[in-house]
Amino acid sequence: MRRIRYAAGFRLPEEHRSWVQHDLTDAGWRGRILARHLALMVPLCVLLGLLPAEWGIRVAVAVLALLGSTFVVVINFSDIRQARLRQHGLPVPDDPQRGHPPH
Repeated sequence: MRRIRYAAGFRLPEEHRSWVQHDLTDAGWRGRILARHLALMVPLCVLLGLLPAEWGIRVAVAVLALLGSTFVVVINFSDIRQARLRQHGLPVPDDPQRGHPPH
């Protein structure tokens, strides 16, 4: 249940702080964010595909939701990570792709 709550954006208890730091700062953090997003969105897209409509429209709505939300997550990887680190009271590292914050 905690993994689902964490994937949905909720804060984990303090005893999981080191795990959250590892999850958001070690190599592969982008892949883990994307995997959590897909784990939430794929079942939602299946539900969207069950809405009453022609099959082409149902598929188009589900695919559009999945591709659109995935695009938003990918272009906001750094912002999502920074928000999650702040949410758990962890230091936010400088992101070399975005430059250094102003002094």
